[in-house]
Amino acid sequence: MSEEDQSLETVMGLIINGGNAKSSAFEAIHAAKDGDFKLADEKLKEADQFLTQAHNVQSGMLTAEAQGDHAKVTLLMVHSQDHLMNAITFCDLAGEMVALYKRLSAQEAK
Repeated sequence: MSEEDQSLETVMGLIINGGNAKSSAFEAIHAAKDGDFKLADEKLKEADQFLTQAHNVQSGMLTAEAQGDHAKVTLLMVHSQDHLMNAITFCDLAGEMVALYKRLSAQEAK
């Protein structure tokens, strides 16, 4: 596989896993809003799994960089990193929102 193909595969791994994580987090919020906390927790766990996959891809990039194999920085590479950071932030926020919906549901039950 050429260096360009490897770079594209890495970038797409970040974008795809970041996007999947964000989608799962969104599904968690909607499930919590509907009172389905089991599904919400499953979707948050799923989002974490996607983030772990993306993190592994990113760690590979950082390891290569530390070993002197410098990646060519392209707009697509920057976009993939931005996409991942946005997904991480969104997943963190989704976790907080699910917790808030759980708390509201518990208060309403009293």
